[in-house]
Amino acid sequence: MALEVEIWITDRDGQTHQIMAPTDMNMNLMEVIRAYELAPEGTIGICGGMAMCASCQCYVESDHTLPEQMDDERAMLAEAFYLKDNSRLGCQLFITPEMKGLRVRIAPES
Repeated sequence: MALEVEIWITDRDGQTHQIMAPTDMNMNLMEVIRAYELAPEGTIGICGGMAMCASCQCYVESDHTLPEQMDDERAMLAEAFYLKDNSRLGCQLFITPEMKGLRVRIAPES
């Protein structure tokens, strides 16, 4: 089993980054975005990954089957700006081997 998966992340400036995300560290997508510095510090993951701010909202642009949204995520997205049908909170998407090839776009800053 691979310990890393390739993920494509488009930042808020429209630049797409091909990154390798670890599957063995229980990291979520928001943490990966922060680790690779794909969003300015202080603009993503403001609540620390508690599904309480939507600063890590992203749009899933690939056809991956992801875990279902939990109540906290649904409630936060209902209040988020720039909401789309494919919106998810990066803090609620933990990196797994099944995410190989995932493509996401970071939502505009609210």
